[in-house]
Amino acid sequence: MTEHPLSQFTYCPKCGSPRFGIHNGKSKQCPDCGFVYYFNPSSATVAFIVNERHELLVCRRAKDPAKGTLDLPGGFVDMYETAEQGVAREVLEETGMTVTQAQYLFSLPNLYLYSGFTVHTLDMFFRCQVKDTLHFQAMDDAADTFFVPFEKLQPEEFGLASIREGLKKFLKEFV
Repeated sequence: MTEHPLSQFTYCPKCGSPRFGIHNGKSKQCPDCGFVYYFNPSSATVAFIVNERHELLVCRRAKDPAKGTLDLPGGFVDMYETAEQGVAREVLEETGMTVTQAQYLFSLPNLYLYSGFTVHTLDMFFRCQVKDTLHFQAMDDAADTFFVPFEKLQPEEFGLASIREGLKKFLKEFV
């Protein structure tokens, strides 16, 4: 059996009891105060941005995990933000591009190692229209940003599993 996702949490976040234990496959419960914590995936977004020449915008990761590999713009959705707002914010932060429309396509579950902790995510993929595909720059988590023709895209060059699978699905079903 694999380690429970909440195994790193040993104390009840409500009362501080050290008896915070496994309740079922996705939750822990405190026998002292009765608090039950359900472990649910974090929301994340991914953007497919296509220019007039039928090329896809890709980024090179500036940070771990998978530093130096290819990626697509995107990231975690902030609290009080819709997925559409989250993907637009992430695209702006990573490329300087302004999203004018975000069309939801599909989602994939993912495991993302962050600060030595495995974060379970639900990655939501969007086809994004941007105000201008000619002016962009690598910023934030992106070391480089550039367009690649569809026929030259190699999913194995993308470092994150859900991005590789999402790219394959996009190329097969939406291009």
